[in-house]
Amino acid sequence: MSINYSERIPNNVNLASDRTLQRALEHWQPQFLDWWQEMGPSDFADKDIYLRTAIGVDVEGWASYGEVKMPDYRWGIFLADFDPNRTIGFGDMAGQPVWQQVPGEFRAQFRRLIVTQGDTEPASVEQQRLLGLTCPSLYDLRNLFQVNVEEGRHLWAMVYLLHAYFGRDGREEAEELLTRHSGDADKPRILGTFNEPIGDWLSFFCFTYFTDRDGKYQLKSLAESAFDPLARTCRFMLTEEAHHMFVGETGLSRVIRRTLELMSALGTEDSTAIRLAGGIDFPLLQRYLNFWFSSSLDLFGSEMSSNAATTFANGIKGRPDETSYADHLCTNATLDLVTPDGEQGIRTETVPYRNAMNEIARQAYVRDCEMGLKRWNLIIKRAGYATTLTLPSTRFGRHIGVWAGISTDLQGNRVSAETAAQGQTHWLPSAEDRTYVKSLMQRVTAPGKMAGWLAPPDRGINNLPVAYEYVRL
Repeated sequence: MSINYSERIPNNVNLASDRTLQRALEHWQPQFLDWWQEMGPSDFADKDIYLRTAIGVDVEGWASYGEVKMPDYRWGIFLADFDPNRTIGFGDMAGQPVWQQVPGEFRAQFRRLIVTQGDTEPASVEQQRLLGLTCPSLYDLRNLFQVNVEEGRHLWAMVYLLHAYFGRDGREEAEELLTRHSGDADKPRILGTFNEPIGDWLSFFCFTYFTDRDGKYQLKSLAESAFDPLARTCRFMLTEEAHHMFVGETGLSRVIRRTLELMSALGTEDSTAIRLAGGIDFPLLQRYLNFWFSSSLDLFGSEMSSNAATTFANGIKGRPDETSYADHLCTNATLDLVTPDGEQGIRTETVPYRNAMNEIARQAYVRDCEMGLKRWNLIIKRAGYATTLTLPSTRFGRHIGVWAGISTDLQGNRVSAETAAQGQTHWLPSAEDRTYVKSLMQRVTAPGKMAGWLAPPDRGINNLPVAYEYVRL
């Protein structure tokens, strides 16, 4: 489907045919731009940046590249192609035609899901607002801004749904999305992870690897929805989301490669020596991985959830990649969950499969995260070192679900609160770690040059050289 860029709000939903909706969105647009100027990337509004912009929703040739000032970026409303034969793929109404309007009995549930998803998009922009001031290279600076403008467009995607299908309530919710702010003491963002500060680029790479990957699985679940406009919106959002995870995985890979170079040059794996040389030692990196992975796990919700069962039964939200499963009803299936038992024990509890939908998505997410760890460990092994990076247990450090507030070690073994408190400095980034990482965040803006704590990328963007001036400062 082509996108109409001649309109004030680019779209492929024929917005011009609905003047009431168009006026409502044009009223919201200046508020969005004010938010962007106040809470978006700091100090770069007048710079030309080599950005990609969506020009269609098919996989082939869907984007164009060129120099754009971020306030002039053409944010818009883009849905994947309409399939007139699509039917509901799961739950009690499987096989029936999908809905083009929200059924009245499900309005509150759909609105909550859309608002929660929409709230994460501007939140991440706010978290990353100041990162440009300490960019490790122009290549990385451009990637940061690409992530930022696309998160802004994903906000537009959810706001369109709120305006188009939820009436006055939807318009009010859309305005509220701009009044909450990440980390705000009075009006924080809805989900805890999106209130965590991202004050350094190592955190940014972890966030885009782990937290944006959670976003991938949430979007995959919503892309199965029986509410077809939501499903089509999320399918196209997934196309853009892939770049965000690429930034995280390749960023962390470059950190690892640079650390290996320093270890080889110094002839030691000693953390102190590596830090004196301006690198990120592997124990420190492991603690950052532990923190961001565990924080992102909570975004899936509780392991056992009657609400998850209801949203699946009613066709509201499916499993990621629902078509890959044989049973789309899940009425008689069960899943075994490991849960706390008493003061220090654990037990295996068998629960209805529908009630475990959050955990099903979380398990798929964990397997996906593990793929990156395997690639990173192969890099380390090929360099001749025995260090292995790992993911902590899904029981560790949880604040939501059956393991919330339960003290465990990294392997998920239950330990005393005292032991857990003592272990935090070994398991999670310490104040000293964060101070050291921030000390590395020195801005590098010469084309092709890189900060000393990460290696250059293997290739540039869109067949351009790494040394291209991706941001014209």
